[in-house]
Amino acid sequence: MAMLDYSEVLPRKIILHDGEPWEVLDAHVFRKQMRKPVNATKLKNLISGRVIEISFQQSDKIEEAEVTTREIKYLYTNRGEYWFCDPNDPRDRFSLLAEQVENDTQWVKANSVIEARVFNEKIIGLRLPIKVDLTVTEAAPAVRGDTSGKATKLVVLETGAKIAVPLFINEGDVLRINTEKGDYVERVEKA
Repeated sequence: MAMLDYSEVLPRKIILHDGEPWEVLDAHVFRKQMRKPVNATKLKNLISGRVIEISFQQSDKIEEAEVTTREIKYLYTNRGEYWFCDPNDPRDRFSLLAEQVENDTQWVKANSVIEARVFNEKIIGLRLPIKVDLTVTEAAPAVRGDTSGKATKLVVLETGAKIAVPLFINEGDVLRINTEKGDYVERVEKA
């Protein structure tokens, strides 16, 4: 396993802390007056989802976690269980807990092949593409004259996710969504 210096702990890296994999959400190297530089980080536990803040000193060596990926196929959700299978063998079905995948599955269509993060031969979460294209299934009509500032309305996507979009978006439009932030990016196809 690779060892990282304090300044190499950057966003999107996965490190080992207390024997568990943590993803670096934010990192900022700074020096406070005459003290030695530190790297103030925000980490997310990939198993429990807990977020903490830790500062790494210049003398710290941090172990990089060996997290691999494998392709899985998202099937459906039933009573809080999220069901997946091996893309090559539909009989090899398994479910994952809501805590592991609930926030990610709102951007995934049924029967889509996605990547799963694997740590110690156990799936600990999903790795989604940064942008996905989804169809709008419900959209209220825009109110004429309601254009002061950055006017938005709430729409429902084909996966059931709800997001704020500009007023010109209609039912049937295909939108590009940023999965990291959960934001509307652009309209790909007009209905």
